[in-house]
Amino acid sequence: MEREINVIMSKISTQKITPYLWYDNQAKEAATFYCSLFENSQIISDSDLIVEFELDGMRLVGLNGGPQFKFTEAVSLLVLCEDQDEVDYFWNAFTQNGGKESRCGWCKDKYGFSWQIVPKRFMEMMKTGTPDQVKRVMSVLMPMNKLIVEEFEKAFN
Repeated sequence: MEREINVIMSKISTQKITPYLWYDNQAKEAATFYCSLFENSQIISDSDLIVEFELDGMRLVGLNGGPQFKFTEAVSLLVLCEDQDEVDYFWNAFTQNGGKESRCGWCKDKYGFSWQIVPKRFMEMMKTGTPDQVKRVMSVLMPMNKLIVEEFEKAFN
């Protein structure tokens, strides 16, 4: 087993910081699912233990580590979306088939991993708004599950 791990690790090409995601035994399935959602994505290498994949230029590693550890909301990936259509696309993909909605643009996929699905326009409002505009947008954000750009626009204006 140690030799197998050494061989696998020597083949993984990593960026300076690489997120490792611990799955029970679904790392390849999850990586394949994620790669199907994001353009410019691919499985780079895989084995029974580890799968290295790239999502739109960001490398990640999935580890089949067993059932002892589960994902929590303490770690998530933020997907910055161009518009409402893209928010809807990712939100629906992650929350279907066992995924779960949460508040403020957060959701979990069917593997239990947390994602933040955020429109660029929301981020622009947070950066450019007056304190009052930001406060109004935040008050709209707090009870939302999936983020709705139109509702933010109303609050901002």
